[in-house]
Amino acid sequence: MNAFIEELKWRGLFADMMPGTDAQLDKEMTTAYIGFDPTADSLHIGSLIQIKILAHFQQHGHKPIALIGGATGMIGDPSGKSNERNLLDEQTLNHYVDCLKNQLSRFLKFDGNEPNAAELVNNYDWMKGYSFLEFVRDIGKNLTVNYMMAKDSVKKRLTGENGAEGMSFTEFTYQLLQGYDFLHLYKNKNVKLQMGGSDQWGNITTGTELIRRKEQGSAFALTVPLITKADGSKFGKSESGENYWLDAKKTSPYRFYQFWLNATDEDAERFIKYYTFLSKNDIETLVEAHKTAPHERQLQKKLAEEVTVWVHGKEEWEKAVKASEILFGRSTAEDLVNLDEDTFLDIFDGVPQKELAKSEVIGTNITELLSEKSGFLKSKSEAARELKGNAISINKEKVSDGFSASEKDLIDGKFLLLQKGKKNYFIIKAV
Repeated sequence: MNAFIEELKWRGLFADMMPGTDAQLDKEMTTAYIGFDPTADSLHIGSLIQIKILAHFQQHGHKPIALIGGATGMIGDPSGKSNERNLLDEQTLNHYVDCLKNQLSRFLKFDGNEPNAAELVNNYDWMKGYSFLEFVRDIGKNLTVNYMMAKDSVKKRLTGENGAEGMSFTEFTYQLLQGYDFLHLYKNKNVKLQMGGSDQWGNITTGTELIRRKEQGSAFALTVPLITKADGSKFGKSESGENYWLDAKKTSPYRFYQFWLNATDEDAERFIKYYTFLSKNDIETLVEAHKTAPHERQLQKKLAEEVTVWVHGKEEWEKAVKASEILFGRSTAEDLVNLDEDTFLDIFDGVPQKELAKSEVIGTNITELLSEKSGFLKSKSEAARELKGNAISINKEKVSDGFSASEKDLIDGKFLLLQKGKKNYFIIKAV
């Protein structure tokens, strides 16, 4: 079996391929592409599998191309969706394209003179000058409507399956546009293979069919499974339905790290194969060690480390680990004070807070700060009682009734963390 395909299979990342794909990969260095739709100014963790497939492909000596759908993004892919996508204006779309280009350049090797150096392309570059009449004459006549309607993504929308609301002509043409991308890259970049999620099979094979009919050429398709959690629920969303983004400004490295750290044992065993570059032997050793002492969560910790370092770098992973330890009391007040605002607020998400003038915080006696100033405790007498009982901490360190905050106590120069007992927190924001 071809080494690249064998790697995908043992990692659980293989769904299907066209006959002859493995022979093509064995024959020569092959160029393949995966498309990314610019629907936001950042990719999210749902895109990590596609990025990783391209990275594995490059590691096995082949040439990866990441295609940004600047043109197809204007229409929207109907695959796996029951409703029409909202269309974007050109200025917004161009901004998204630029953001995605910057992101993808972190994960693949674009530099150097190697023949398999990665490339980034934008299908808007070859579609912008193509008139509608030219397109339907040159491309549309090559495929019958019967052929296009036989695709699962089309049939589900037309039959109203899963609450679908039909399909516009705009989205119906999507597979023709994606097929033309493959044809264009076959002719201009010698691309012989398109890869993607299993829901893309119909769109990909439309491209191979166009290449066969227009160029009498051979092209291939390979798909990977769509990832779900072990319980069948959708992967990559928070409980409130929010995405976990790859952009640190949209999802902090701490929250990103926590997502992987909180994986169930069953998910962690699958995800460490999917989302890390660890070898088969290393993963099997980790899995066995985890089964011996599951309470130590070695699998989750290694998974969270590998993916966070890959996406955000080692320094951000180290910060995320320190931030995690703050909650469990295994860190210093200095670690807490040095947190940035986003990470601090992520750690103590949902904790009540009050804004005070900095002059009301700095130098104010702790009894007054706990009660009248912040309202954390009901009265000065309650504050005095809790202080006497050694139940009050500031920035996770116990304080007495003689304490008053100074500038150096402020987290990121603006926050003070009050705490009564183990779990009762309150945040003062000094402005």
